[in-house]
Amino acid sequence: MALAADLTAWMQTLALTGHEARRWEPKRLRLRLLSIPARHARTGRRRLLHLTATTPFTALALQALDALARLSGPVPAPAPG
Repeated sequence: MALAADLTAWMQTLALTGHEARRWEPKRLRLRLLSIPARHARTGRRRLLHLTATTPFTALALQALDALARLSGPVPAPAPG
């Protein structure tokens, strides 16, 4: 449960900057963003997530996913030698 709370807090901090959703309580966040209807599809080596376009907070969820995708990954360790 602590891990889920930490992931929620970090997602709000990193992905929802500049939006009031950053200060939403976990219950509101779950009811508005994490309950958007979607379908998972695999094609070739790609995995796709098809979100329902008519849900009110789909645009916000897509913005959050884009913000998370823009974050840089871990810095590789220097090679020995």
